Order: sequence, then structure tokens, then C-alpha cells
Amino acid sequence: MAKTFIVDDHKIFRNGLKLLLKEIPGVEIIGEASNGKEFIEKIKNNIPSIVFMDIKMPLMNGIEATKKALNIYPSINIIALSMFNDYEYLEEILDAGAVGYMLKNIGKADLENAINNIKEGRGYFCDNMIMVATKKVKKIKEDNEKQKIIKKLSKRELEVLELICKGLSTKDIADTLNVSPRTIDGHRNNMIKKTGFNNTTALVSFAINNNIVNI
Repeated sequence: MAKTFIVDDHKIFRNGLKLLLKEIPGVEIIGEASNGKEFIEKIKNNIPSIVFMDIKMPLMNGIEATKKALNIYPSINIIALSMFNDYEYLEEILDAGAVGYMLKNIGKADLENAINNIKEGRGYFCDNMIMVATKKVKKIKEDNEKQKIIKKLSKRELEVLELICKGLSTKDIADTLNVSPRTIDGHRNNMIKKTGFNNTTALVSFAINNNIVNI
């Protein structure tokens, strides 16, 4: 039997969640609370196995309540509930020790899947949050790749790149930096080799789209 507990500051939502949970076999609702502080107090004498925890609440939010509860009762499985499919919330609640994240527009099937996953020792994340996390990981990878490319360029090459992006000709860039046009051509060729782009146009497009230069 999955002993469940609901923590949310909206009574209407708690009531709706209870109705859905009561339809799922093998689930026992052992309590509810309107904030994290009340939750910590109520579970002292009856420890739940699964907690559906709202993130934004008065007195003590879900992130703080998750940290405190797991510090005392590490066997509890906490699934975060939120109105927001925001990566920062996901990251914070996972760092606090939660094993899942669901948006509040959940249905019976979502709850049943989450509970079954927990019983099998796995976490549960709704499709929206998986998509958000995937996009964030992709962006982090892209940012890392961008930083790798930038680090390959010298300070002078970045200066030349910025002037190229501003539309200056080779001669104008040479005059601006007080060097020969041949030197500018050398910097241009070195940048293309270092970054792996096929031509100057691709390099300029990358620099502008990623805000590497100020134009």
C-alpha cells in the first residue's frame, strides 16, 4: 500500500488530487497540509512513502520542506507539483532531493504512472518537464561548444572579427588597427581554421547570432 501525503496551499487543488488518488488501487491517503511547516509537523507519527509537494507555498515552501523532511526521513519519495514548467524550479527541487516533477494539470493516468514508478524505485517526470530539461541540456551543450570556439581565438582575432561583423573592408580594418591588409587576411584565415567554419560568412553568422561581438 502506497501511503501518500498531499502538501499544497490550495484546498480546492488538494481535494481534487484526493479524488483522483482514491481511484487508484493500492493508494492510501494518510494526510494533507497547506504548507511545508505543517507537513513536517504532521508526518511525525505517520511517515508517508510518497508525498505530492507543491513548490510555492507560504511559511515554508516545497523546496525547504523537501530538504527538511528528507534529512529526517530519507525513505520518503517526494514528487514536486507546480504550475510552472521551469527548469530552475526543476533543478532546485531535484537538488533538494525530490524524485519527480509534475505539472498541476495532471490526470489520473499521470498519477498512476508516477506511483508505479516510485514503487519500482524510479523517479517520474511529466512529458513537459522532460522536454524542458532536454532543451536546457541542449542549450548548456551549445553554450559549452560556443565557449570552446571563443577560447580558440586570440584577443586580436576577436577585434578583427568584430570589425568584420561591422562590415569594414580588409583595408579599413588594417587602417583601424594600424597593420597591413596581409596581416588582417592572416587573422581571418587563422580564425576559419581554428573554429572549423568553411568561410568568413559562416564565422560572421556564428559571431552575430551568439552575441560574441558588439555591433
